Amino acid sequence: MKIRDYTVPELEYLKQNCNFTEDELMYFELKSKDISNIKISLKMHISISQVSKIAKRVSLKISRILNK
Repeated sequence: MKIRDYTVPELEYLKQNCNFTEDELMYFELKSKDISNIKISLKMHISISQVSKIAKRVSLKISRILNK
């Protein structure tokens, strides 16, 4: 499931329970608004490869929380 597909209460639950870093939280919030990774990299002033690394960490944290 893509981040943009979660409901507002689900997004809030994940924010509170995933222990995101500042970069991960920024990525999470931008993806919840369906912003592309290219635009995220420009907004965060980081490379696309760095965005991909953050995306993997966010996905891992989400899956760990949801699979409890």
